[in-house]
Amino acid sequence: MKPTLADLERLARGAGAILRDGYEKKHDIQYKGVIDLVTEIDRASEDFLLREVQTHFAGGAILAEESGKISGINGDLWMIDPLDGTVNYAHGIPVFCVSIAFASDGETTLGAVYDPMRDEMFLAEKGRGATLNGRQIRASTTTELEKSLLVTGFPYDTWNTELDNFKYFERLGKQTQGVRRLGSAALDACYVAAGRFDAFWEFKLKPWDVAAGGLIAAEAGATVSAIDGNADYLSSPLSIIASAPGIYAALKEQLR
Repeated sequence: MKPTLADLERLARGAGAILRDGYEKKHDIQYKGVIDLVTEIDRASEDFLLREVQTHFAGGAILAEESGKISGINGDLWMIDPLDGTVNYAHGIPVFCVSIAFASDGETTLGAVYDPMRDEMFLAEKGRGATLNGRQIRASTTTELEKSLLVTGFPYDTWNTELDNFKYFERLGKQTQGVRRLGSAALDACYVAAGRFDAFWEFKLKPWDVAAGGLIAAEAGATVSAIDGNADYLSSPLSIIASAPGIYAALKEQLR
């Protein structure tokens, strides 16, 4: 059985309720790396999503942040981030979301990103556009880099990585109206879809971070690719640009 967009919305709202109910409570925080956190809420949200997917859509593979790869027996793949923005969540900062993408035979066809604190549901189906709470959304029409507002993020090995995004952050911060850092790649991409940001870029991500957000941005008219211009932004080494078409070329040139 293949899921519908309504199915993804239902799953995202269910997981989002778990995040909302646990917000600003005392958490069991564990470390996967120096600055890579996981809480009991990440696991509770993921457990709910895995249980629902395996019960109602058996046979598909699942790629989830906390559980890793779960093999399937057909060409379906679920890419699940049960809590994108865990560091924000652990600090009581209300910028986080649930991200769910569904792919069939290698093509991502459905995406849902839900921000439970703002009750904002971003949805997209391949070829059918993108919506925010049922309203059609479009990427911005800006054509000048100096009039754009950008957003980016930094990898968990930012202390010692050779690929230092801070140099690009500084460079583009001096050429635009500003560069923000929200701490949730999925929301970054969705904010580009909604025209709130003019572009988003980031290096060293995982498919569950941007599979849904990338589809939503593309269906809203943004140009989405890997930073080198490759259309496949979900293959390793994973990087992404999601940009208003009018500044895509200029942004990509600055990220060379």
